[in-house]
Amino acid sequence: MITTINKYLSLVKFSHTIFAMPFALTGYFMATTKGGGSFSWATFGLVVLCMVFARSAAMAFNRWLDMDIDKLNPRTAKREIPAGVISPQNAMFFILINVMLFVLTTWFINRICFFLSPVALMVVLGYSYTKRFTALCHLVLGVGLSLAPIGAYLAVTGEFALLPVLVSVLVLCWVSGFDIIYSLQDEDFDKSQQLNSIPAWLGLSGALRFSELLHVIAAALVVTIGIYGHYHWLFWIGAAVFIVMLISQHLLVKPNDLSRVNVMFMTTNGIASVVFAVFVIADMLLM
Repeated sequence: MITTINKYLSLVKFSHTIFAMPFALTGYFMATTKGGGSFSWATFGLVVLCMVFARSAAMAFNRWLDMDIDKLNPRTAKREIPAGVISPQNAMFFILINVMLFVLTTWFINRICFFLSPVALMVVLGYSYTKRFTALCHLVLGVGLSLAPIGAYLAVTGEFALLPVLVSVLVLCWVSGFDIIYSLQDEDFDKSQQLNSIPAWLGLSGALRFSELLHVIAAALVVTIGIYGHYHWLFWIGAAVFIVMLISQHLLVKPNDLSRVNVMFMTTNGIASVVFAVFVIADMLLM
């Protein structure tokens, strides 16, 4: 049983939840402290479950759809489906279960979350097709993860507001930027298979410049959020760490040296999301 669970946790790269979950929690506490909503353990738990179900469905679907491509790529050939660890049929069953659980969970939150659940699924599942027709696939991934803070805010308030939307745009730029850096590893493979990506389109140097632009916008949004939300010194500590982590990615990875891409991907972005969320939430709860 434990072995089976570990296989599926590996399939969906559960450790990568560290990127979106902190921002979902930020959106939740933003709603309870600045959006006029009330804290509820039940809603909090439902928000966490929505994140887990939606992300598990999206990641498993990506692996299922790309299994033939992954077989050909030395970097991905050992993934669970092409390696035969999980069958395509079982992966699809896992996807359908998570999709149904996600929609069911939104039903227990509120009406707007339930009615928007198909839209969210269309984005997070549809991303997997985008590399087949547009180099802007990284931005679609960013949109998918950017739904976390605004979705959590809607779960509490049932209404849209500018502050969580700004956080969502921040997530979009941040995630799209680091996904471009991560995809530098597959530039040659993408070209050989006629797959679309920013590195395959602009080359390594051009892709890094594109990523830098997105991260400059992300840094500007962090500052904008701090000013617009009237945050205090705890926020600005988190903001400073987040911006330093953005800069460090571009110091670590160069067009002629991709050896530290994996360090950049997990370490710097994991630190960025967790530290930023901890300090922002602490600022909202304590100041």
